[in-house]
Order: sequence, then structure tokens, then C-alpha cells
Amino acid sequence: MTLLDEAVGAGARLRIVARTMGLTARTIQRWRDRGPTGGDRRFGPRTAPGNKLSHLEQRRALELVNAPEYRDLSPKQIVPRLLDEKGTYVASESTIYRLLRAQGQMAHREPSRPATSVRPREQVATGPNQVWSWDITWLPGPVQGTFFYLYMILDVWSRKTVGGVVHTEENSEFASQLFVQTCRRLGLDPAGLVLHSDNGSPMRGATMLATLKTLGVMPSFSRPRVSDDNPFSESLFRTMKYRPHYPSRPFGSLEEARLWVEQFIVWYNTEHRHSAIRYVTPAERHHGRETAILDRRRRIYERARQRHPERWSRQIRNWTPIATVRLNPDPRTAQLKDAA
Repeated sequence: MTLLDEAVGAGARLRIVARTMGLTARTIQRWRDRGPTGGDRRFGPRTAPGNKLSHLEQRRALELVNAPEYRDLSPKQIVPRLLDEKGTYVASESTIYRLLRAQGQMAHREPSRPATSVRPREQVATGPNQVWSWDITWLPGPVQGTFFYLYMILDVWSRKTVGGVVHTEENSEFASQLFVQTCRRLGLDPAGLVLHSDNGSPMRGATMLATLKTLGVMPSFSRPRVSDDNPFSESLFRTMKYRPHYPSRPFGSLEEARLWVEQFIVWYNTEHRHSAIRYVTPAERHHGRETAILDRRRRIYERARQRHPERWSRQIRNWTPIATVRLNPDPRTAQLKDAA
């Protein structure tokens, strides 16, 4: 500190001097505030916390997250999978993240403009088949600059993909056919259902609008050029294109693209634990199985807390099912909820 004060007194800047000494300016400021008896304290406490995982538990957790069936997943996906598949609780997501960081394994384990116009009307879903969202995305074709077009319909409440098809062009007729076929396959009378989409021409095409009017379906549209108004479909497409098994090369044919999409839909609906619905699969939620699954997880957490109460400073994780899902929530509704 004496040498540092001499350098600063001679006109050197504190930040430069601290960096030359292998320190930071903030460390110097803390030392001055504490005085000569405050100690270094740059490396945290000298004793480990009492609730720290043992070396054996840390090794076991790392072995699990790096196992072939979990190594491509984030800790947020791994924890609920362990609860469901093995009936075990190893550690919290934050603890697993710390272990991975300490081992230098924080690489991405799995290979998003403010609104200025009037927001679309809020749509509220309290169960399946009340509000659907749909959109179209491009899939690269065999010739550079050519694409296949993937039409997908998503149930907003359960996040289940209820319909999907790939075509060689984008138009309103194909969209209308997909919607009608999906309703027939599900044995669903769509009267009163809300179907949300963006403002593309296939969404507002005469054929699609006529079909919806005939079936008693209420159309809902995003603002022009605002993708955030259709977040559920956008999130679905992002999950699809960023998962490890998404093809690194263009699709060789229409049949190949359709087969891959079919396999993705099965995986997404039956295996993918969705972060917005307490990490249950869309199919489990859509068909009413989530309550039993989440209740089982809660009991496992409670037993884990009873075994090591010193590791829990608060309540256990919230495994209560999400009762209501809002598409484009009204800010005024959120303010009233916060005030209550």
C-alpha cells in the first residue's frame, strides 16, 4: 500500500497501478476501507460451508450430467429428468452449474425489438384446445436458395404440437387444410377456439379466413413485423433448430424433410421437458398427467430436504402446475395482479 500511495502521489492513475501490481482498483478501495487489520480477503472464506456437497457427491453429480443420456442437456433439463426417470435428487440446478464451471465444462451443452404499435388482444387459456398458435418456417432444400415450408400448430396451454406438415410452397390453402385435418384427427369441434398467427399472407389469405369463419374459430393476429406477438410458435421453431439433432446439411428431398419433422414432433411432445410448464412434456400436460408427476417430484424434494435440512435455506422448489397461460398478456392485467 505504501508503494501504491507513492505511485498515485506521483501522478499515476490508480487503475493502472493496481493492474501493474496484479490487483484491481476495487480491491485497493476495499483494503483502504477496512484498514490495516482488515486482512486480504480476496479469496473468500477459509472454511467450506457446512452444506457443501462432499467430494463423492460432487463426483457422482458430474458423472451423471456427463453420462451419454444427459451430456447434451442443460442442468435445467437434467434435474427433472432425474426425478422422473430415476426417482432421485442429486443437487439443485445452480449447484450443478457451479460444478460444471469449476471443471471448465460451461460450454453450450445444447447447439431473440420493442413494440411500438398497439398490442394484440390478450388471449387466456386454462386448458387444452382453447388457444392455438401457428406459423410457418423455412427448411433448407437440396438446391441453394430453395426451401421447404413447415406449417406447425401449437396448443398454447400445453405447448403440444397438435399439427404439422411440410410443403414445397407457402399459401393459404395448405394452411386451411392442415387446420381442418388437425381438428378431424383430434375429433375436435373448433367452434370458439382462438387461432393466433402473425400477419403473413398465408395467415390472412381468403381461403384460411373463410375456413375459420365457417368453423366458428376466432382468428387473432400479431402486429406487422413484430415476431414477439407470436412467441409460442417462435419458441417452438427455435427449439427445433437449436437442438443437437437438427440436420447440419440441407434436406435432400421433401420426403426426407417430412420424416425428420415427424420424428421431431414425437420427441418434442413426448420427451422434451418444457421449461415454461414445470419441465413436464407437452403430452403429459395436454393429457392431464402432469399433476401426478409434479406431486411425485414435490415428495422427492421434501424427502431430500429432510435428509439434509442444512442445504435448504428456503422452501423447496415450486412444483405446482401452471393453471393459466396468457398469450400477449395485457400489461394492465399484470399491474392489477401485482397490486393484489
